[in-house]
Amino acid sequence: MIKTSSLFDLTTFSHRAIFKSEERPWEVLGAIGSYLESYALGKIEIEIPEGVFLENPELISIGKGSVVESGSFIRGPCILGKNCSVRHGAYIRGNLIAGDHCVIGHASEVKNALFLDHAQAAHFAYVGDSVLGNRVNLGAGTKLANLKLNHHEISIVIDGQLVKTGLRKFGALLGDDAQLGCNSVTNPGTILGQGSFWYPCTANGGVFPPKSRIKSC
Repeated sequence: MIKTSSLFDLTTFSHRAIFKSEERPWEVLGAIGSYLESYALGKIEIEIPEGVFLENPELISIGKGSVVESGSFIRGPCILGKNCSVRHGAYIRGNLIAGDHCVIGHASEVKNALFLDHAQAAHFAYVGDSVLGNRVNLGAGTKLANLKLNHHEISIVIDGQLVKTGLRKFGALLGDDAQLGCNSVTNPGTILGQGSFWYPCTANGGVFPPKSRIKSC
């Protein structure tokens, strides 16, 4: 069985309280909105340069040492921790919780997602309804697909058993230190164990144990 603690070390994550289920780690995706609603937002501890578009700034918090470049778009509710980087052309669509030292780069789109500390989506990425563990890096052009073509509920196979997630939108859970090469695509409902490598230009999906090496089907 996949457990939250087998994917993520939450010891230093400021928002670890959002993780309620040990046995069904994907359930955290449905809790992001309510967590942000209960959080005291609107604390922006950096200077915002001209050319940055903040929608609902009263619902946006940004920690000390972070850099938000001109030309980026951030919609609240959203939390960015300390020493994060939001680069030119980044598009944050709301319901983002990012820890410290995270990167959301040029032409990367993010919504309803968790970035644990040092997670990076630096170039041309799509991250929707997903969790990036500590030190996860997405190579340029990575897409975490979050919706089936038929728009049905997403089910996953764990230990040979079909498990219904209860989610229609579910991108990926990427365990700590997972690395995805350039132009990777993960199918909806992908779970990747800690320390895994996803080779460049690979399109695949499923539930993978720690230290997996994933290539195209």
